[in-house]
Amino acid sequence: MRKLSTFVLMMAAVLILAPAAFAAQAGGAAAAGHTSLTWVIITSGFSMAIASGLCGIGMGLASMGSSLGFARNPAASTVIQNMLILSLALIESLALYTFLIIFLKVKV
Repeated sequence: MRKLSTFVLMMAAVLILAPAAFAAQAGGAAAAGHTSLTWVIITSGFSMAIASGLCGIGMGLASMGSSLGFARNPAASTVIQNMLILSLALIESLALYTFLIIFLKVKV
């Protein structure tokens, strides 16, 4: 568990410091315009892949939990089903918001 928390903290530090490290200079903005657009497209694809993968994992875990809940307590099936639908909608909104941000920001 300690290795995981160390890894998460290191990745958070990298993600926080990355924008400052890769900030474009005022004089080189015109020369690097095509390169920065390429990086925006590539990183947009990675962000959508990560968001979709995490949504798939979250939906799988939510479905597993609701199936276990149905098996343990069939009388509470309506409550469990409503919570499952709500959680799946909230999980799916992550991928939809990521797609919307990519669609608005990436202009080819």
